[in-house]
Amino acid sequence: MDIEIGEDGIRLGQLLKFASLVMDGSEAKALIAAGAVRVDGDLETRRGRQLHIGSLVEVDLPQGRQGLRLVGPRA
Repeated sequence: MDIEIGEDGIRLGQLLKFASLVMDGSEAKALIAAGAVRVDGDLETRRGRQLHIGSLVEVDLPQGRQGLRLVGPRA
């Protein structure tokens, strides 16, 4: 799924909420702590990780893996 973000980027916890994969920051923290989130193929443990256009975030959820590709604003 493509997620449109601004040029300044977005933090990982905010992205998970924006994409409706979690309800709040504590759910995001738990999901990340469980080792269920990868950024550009690498396991990520920081909820505050700054993400930028072009990043690929993969989240392992009970219903399967969800991929989020960050894209820039559309003209």
